[in-house]
Amino acid sequence: MTPIIGAGFLGIEHFTPPWDIFFLPLFNLLIFLYQLPLIDFALAIIVFTIVIRTILAPLFVRQIRSQKEMQRMQPLVRELQRKHKGNRQKIAEETMALYKEHGVNQFGGCLPVVLQLPILFALYQALIRASGVIQGFTVPTDKQAAFDSLQQAGVIDAVAGQLNTYQVAFEGPCNLPEYVQLPQFLPLNCQLINPIKLTAHVDTTVAWLGGLDLAQVDHVFAITLPGIGFALSFLALIAAVLQFVQVKMTSPRPNADDPTSSMTSTMTYTFPLLTIIWGGIFPSGLILYWIVYTAYLVVQQYLIMGWGNLFPLFGWQPGWAPSPEAGITPASRPKRTDTDAASTEEAPPATPRAPSPSPARGNPRPGSRPKGSAKRRGRRR
Repeated sequence: MTPIIGAGFLGIEHFTPPWDIFFLPLFNLLIFLYQLPLIDFALAIIVFTIVIRTILAPLFVRQIRSQKEMQRMQPLVRELQRKHKGNRQKIAEETMALYKEHGVNQFGGCLPVVLQLPILFALYQALIRASGVIQGFTVPTDKQAAFDSLQQAGVIDAVAGQLNTYQVAFEGPCNLPEYVQLPQFLPLNCQLINPIKLTAHVDTTVAWLGGLDLAQVDHVFAITLPGIGFALSFLALIAAVLQFVQVKMTSPRPNADDPTSSMTSTMTYTFPLLTIIWGGIFPSGLILYWIVYTAYLVVQQYLIMGWGNLFPLFGWQPGWAPSPEAGITPASRPKRTDTDAASTEEAPPATPRAPSPSPARGNPRPGSRPKGSAKRRGRRR
């Protein structure tokens, strides 16, 4: 395989599909926003997130509406679970048939989730590449010759005072065969379209965030837990709270008869915990993206479905957030009152009346003596 495939895509000098088809447009958008006046790298990430979320909004609106309809159908689902209690296969079949009858796609929310994963991977790569600083890199033996060649070409510079840390040039040759073995050292301008070219390295340190380096793990708004050395990031806590609110709004209410209810409830708390863990592993710029991304989604969900199933929240039900119990309910018989029950016990159940006898046949009325009955009795005597 040649080191460069499809060179010239949108004027980009180094283009290797299929990954670059997805990554390079996002990377160019981020750098373009960064180069706008009065925009630093943090604001570029915030605007980048809003742009991406707005582009994908129609997909998420469809997902939210599907989740809202599924919530409204919960009374019907609970009725099915009560009717077929103990038969999980029957419950699953009837539930699927019910969703199909009402035109609800149970898996309609999968596409937005699938789309956001490559966006996260691409943004992670964009943060690493934009900073141009590669930390903790140990040169493999089989790539030592390629590494030395790139150093001689001026593409790689060792950062003084930091072990195994290297600075990648923002400008340099784009067609060297060594990039096949060490693609992470490709100069930044080789990945940018012609109008978007850097004249200096991207400044990933943001002054209004206390000097936070968005290309590194958060150590500004973080507390290092003693004994384990894990950095508990305040930014990650904000992201976790927003993640909890977003998932809780769309989660169905707990139901002992629903086999998936316990799993959904577990995910409601698992995702925020994972977000806190990620805050001590991934660059803080990725956590900033997740905060803006989730906040946007919470607002979008609220505009479509209100507070959903967020409340009661640990037993708290505010007056300004009505309980979303109203929905599609199965038809039920009217409740019997005590007066109705008493009257039913006193009076026997009504029986259908027999058809009135025809006058032409001369049938007697009930209780009257039939004609000729005395004669018959007298003859018998």
